[in-house]
Amino acid sequence: MSSSLIEQGLNLMLFGMGTVFVFLTILIFATGAMSKIITRYFPEKAVVVAPKRKKAGALGATSVAPGTLKIIQAAIEKHRNR
Repeated sequence: MSSSLIEQGLNLMLFGMGTVFVFLTILIFATGAMSKIITRYFPEKAVVVAPKRKKAGALGATSVAPGTLKIIQAAIEKHRNR
């Protein structure tokens, strides 16, 4: 046994870490290449969403009862006059 146990452990660690590094590097390039191929040959179609039209009875200034509107205005005025 010419090499010590620590040298063998370091060699094994470097070989394992090198293998993982090379695998992950290849994986990154492969994922990028697949992404470019997919977007080139199968582009996403733009989806146009029509704006929603408001209904006549939707929440607006007329949907609040006049008494409630006066209470809200009084509260706002009291808050501003502190």
